[in-house]
Amino acid sequence: MASEAVIPRADRRMHRARQATLLSLATGVWASVLLPAAGLTREPDTARVAFGAVGICAFAAAQTAVLYAAVTPWLAQRWRRRTQLALAAVAALTVPLVAPVAAGAWPTWAWIGAALVGMAPLLLGLPGAVAVTAATLLVSAGVAWWTGGSVGRYVVVTGGVGVAVAAVNWLQVWFWGLLVEARQGQAAQAQLAAAEERLRFARDVHDVLGHHLTVIALKAELAARLAPVDAQRSGREAAEVQRLAAAALTEVRETVHGYRAVDLGEQLAAVAEVLRSCGVRCTVQAPAVEVPQPAASELAAVLREAGTNVLRHSRAEWCRIRIDRDGKVATMTVVNDGADDRGPDDHSHGLRGLADRLATVGGELRVRRQDAVFTLEVTVPVSS
Repeated sequence: MASEAVIPRADRRMHRARQATLLSLATGVWASVLLPAAGLTREPDTARVAFGAVGICAFAAAQTAVLYAAVTPWLAQRWRRRTQLALAAVAALTVPLVAPVAAGAWPTWAWIGAALVGMAPLLLGLPGAVAVTAATLLVSAGVAWWTGGSVGRYVVVTGGVGVAVAAVNWLQVWFWGLLVEARQGQAAQAQLAAAEERLRFARDVHDVLGHHLTVIALKAELAARLAPVDAQRSGREAAEVQRLAAAALTEVRETVHGYRAVDLGEQLAAVAEVLRSCGVRCTVQAPAVEVPQPAASELAAVLREAGTNVLRHSRAEWCRIRIDRDGKVATMTVVNDGADDRGPDDHSHGLRGLADRLATVGGELRVRRQDAVFTLEVTVPVSS
């Protein structure tokens, strides 16, 4: 049976496929009505004709409800169970209502039994379908014995026709189930892409805010320490904190609205300025050839994190930043002294997250430490 996940009803192709499946299954319903109804024309007793017609119509209605549920994935499970219970109850009632119709002249109830066998694979697994088929064949044989009909004829109609109908019905519903699963796969793929984009956006926001907030915290701490001894410099540091906060707000807004195009040169200058303002001698060697935007964005993200780590996790006196482009690869190296054993806090995105991010674009991040000198090296493929 098709999965119960909700399928968008506005999907026209799925809607047409479902209508075609329902129309094809409806032919089986008509067969379960018309062939037993042939027995009504051979029954002289008016009361038996009336009871038989009621039983046949009730069975056709219950069968229609079950087949509709089989190709309606968004239908609640409780309604599926109700339609199946209704079909079982109606099928049991057809024995006294339909079986006596045209007794001995036409296998009226055998066609009802064939419809039951044909629907069993849609409702149950293989063991259940086999059990229902066996039980229906026994009932059909019992009806033939009770009404004076041919047991062999009843069993052949119920079993032979029922198995053929089961194969046709199962194939149609199986094919419909494949369409549903394919549609669900497309929806899941779209959701995964959206989740990956949200994760990428979260990393970008973290990179922007993490760097700026670290510098703001350090500047504010410096301003507080200088306030009692050097009010003029403390005021300058406080003004710098205000400027950095405004810059962070601007960058976050630009990131949110998707307007932020990374200028690697500006990022280099900004990180170098921040490091120098915190007492770190910083030298920068920019690339001789421009790095294209996709690679520049990745390098800028690592550069911001590296600058933050120099301030937060070291007592650096100097830092060297170098970016080179060699053919299809751009390389950035950040080296600083004063490395200690302090690691990032529990909420830091850290180098592990950057390594994962670079891996998705074919890049690589490597770090090494020799005595107190820490080296971070990044390689990123260049698309053009």
